[in-house]
This record gives sequence, structure tokens and C-alpha cells, in this order.
Amino acid sequence: MAVGIVSKKVLRMTFTNALGAGVSYSVSNPLEDLTAAAVQTFMDLVIAKNLFNSTGGDLVAIKDIAIVDTTTQDLFDVAIA
Repeated sequence: MAVGIVSKKVLRMTFTNALGAGVSYSVSNPLEDLTAAAVQTFMDLVIAKNLFNSTGGDLVAIKDIAIVDTTTQDLFDVAIA
């Protein structure tokens, strides 16, 4: 029975596409010393080079940059027999 606490960090980069909708891409375990400027430079490159597709058209702007830190406390785990 594996009951416990698990923490996870994810870099979430959110763009605006040509239709005005938000499009998010996530990267697990971002570097601890990652800066907003470095991520913004990368996101500007993604937009300029049109590296990713979205159903609403090209990515046209940066909407948000966030490091999301989640903690999950597992209180019950079904034993596999």
C-alpha cells in the first residue's frame, strides 16, 4: 500500500492563438533557476518560427507563464492482489 505525499512542479506556458483562445503547453520538472525572461525568449521564438500548431490557428502572443507546484496527499491506495 503506497500512501504518501507527492509534490510536482510544471512550467505552464500559455499562448493566445489567432482566434483569441488560450493554448497551454507544459514542461515537467523545470529548472530551479529558470527565469521569466528565459521562458519569454523561448516563447517569442516559438511564435516567430511558428513551431507549434493549434486548432485555432497560429500562436500569436504570450498570454501567461507560470510554474505550477502541486502537492497530492494520497490517503488510500487499493491493494492489488
